[in-house]
Amino acid sequence: MATSASTSAPLIEKHTIGYVPPEDRHGKVRDLFTLWFGGNIAPLPIVTGALGVQLFHLNLVWGIVAILVGHLVGGVLMALHSAQGPQMGIPQMIQSRAQFGSLGALLVVLIAGVMYIGFFASNIVLAGKSLHGVVDSVPVPVGIVIGALGSGIIGIIGYRFIHVLNRIGTWVLGIGIVVGFGYILTHIQTDDFLTRGSFNLSGWLATVSLAALWQIAFAPYVSDYSRYLPANVPVAATFWTTYLGSALGSSLSFVFGAVAVLATPVGLDTMDAVKLATGAIGPLMLVLFLLSVISHNALNLYGAVLSLITLVQTFAYRWIPTAKSRAVISIIVLLACCFAAVGASADFIGHFVDMVLVLLVVLVPWTAINLIDFYAIHKGQYDIGSIFQVDGGIYGRYNPQALLAYAIGIAVQIPFMNTPLYVGPVSAHINGADLSWLVGLLVTSPLYFWLATRDSAYRRRLTCGKLANNL
Repeated sequence: MATSASTSAPLIEKHTIGYVPPEDRHGKVRDLFTLWFGGNIAPLPIVTGALGVQLFHLNLVWGIVAILVGHLVGGVLMALHSAQGPQMGIPQMIQSRAQFGSLGALLVVLIAGVMYIGFFASNIVLAGKSLHGVVDSVPVPVGIVIGALGSGIIGIIGYRFIHVLNRIGTWVLGIGIVVGFGYILTHIQTDDFLTRGSFNLSGWLATVSLAALWQIAFAPYVSDYSRYLPANVPVAATFWTTYLGSALGSSLSFVFGAVAVLATPVGLDTMDAVKLATGAIGPLMLVLFLLSVISHNALNLYGAVLSLITLVQTFAYRWIPTAKSRAVISIIVLLACCFAAVGASADFIGHFVDMVLVLLVVLVPWTAINLIDFYAIHKGQYDIGSIFQVDGGIYGRYNPQALLAYAIGIAVQIPFMNTPLYVGPVSAHINGADLSWLVGLLVTSPLYFWLATRDSAYRRRLTCGKLANNL
């Protein structure tokens, strides 16, 4: 196994979904800032941020306010998940077995895997468009394949390489987006830059939700990138470095998208608007974004593969997944996503937004249950051995309390949701604003706490988990 000269940590990651023992822990907590800051300076958040003014017709000031509120609120949940990584040393989706049971967790793992694949496919479409924008002779489908291959190599090498690239990317992309802002604001090509659009409550709430959901979408895999840190890393340090990196990086990208669209004539595709708005430095910006997509998209491939390994290992419990297994599954996912992305590239924004809104309806209650269980009930103390047992050990195959709270958490969102499948009556009454995620969090959190703490069998499992953790 190849290793770096400066550390004994392997260059190619050997762990998949297993527990990371103390002797294999490495890295600095500050790496989480660069990972989530650099990873969020990318075309997909730029395109998503532009929707506030493109789709929801807000003006610049109210668009920026909505973006900041959404990211600052959603980032809290995302960072709380990240802080679990050093304490447990296992991937986020495997940890869900402690809340839902070994079989009860399968639905959430499957949903998370589908979401990662959707993000990966959307990002390689943007990579293809960015490459085509830099080199006209390269067709978008060819650019998609090139972007997918680059992300695949990074994802296969794994955790450590992803962190290294994002440390570099933070400086390069951070400077690049600041320069881009400066160029756009000194070369505005429209007369209605500050007056286009207006405040409307439904559009403002929708933009807040979109920004918050962007952060929550990271929740099922954010601790995958903190689990190698030493167990003595303070929870507060993990939280703040993740929170500041993700909230700042994603807010900059969202605002950049809105500014670029408002600075150019109406009707342009967002990335075309970015290229036009940045003028002479446009090709350089597209190159930077292309490199960012390739690097950041490795996280989506990595998360998808860990989810698939978790699904298979639940049934093939004697199977011990290796780095080779992860590489093979990565290649399979990569090929499938290339095929899907080429077919969907004509309307990737629509497909992406539709997918995220649908999947997050079922992921929000999971977030609430996971955080309440970790911080309020178990206080970070679990029996890791039971989590990897086929029968779930002390956690069992199913946890009725978690599954009941999860089902109710989905049901209460229905009147407030606005997705391509269904628009709830409350959402329709407020002109389509989707507040389902907020309702899901507010209902599921206290409900799960009440159900779990009143159950005597669950209290016994809690005691066993604390004893196992102290052994």
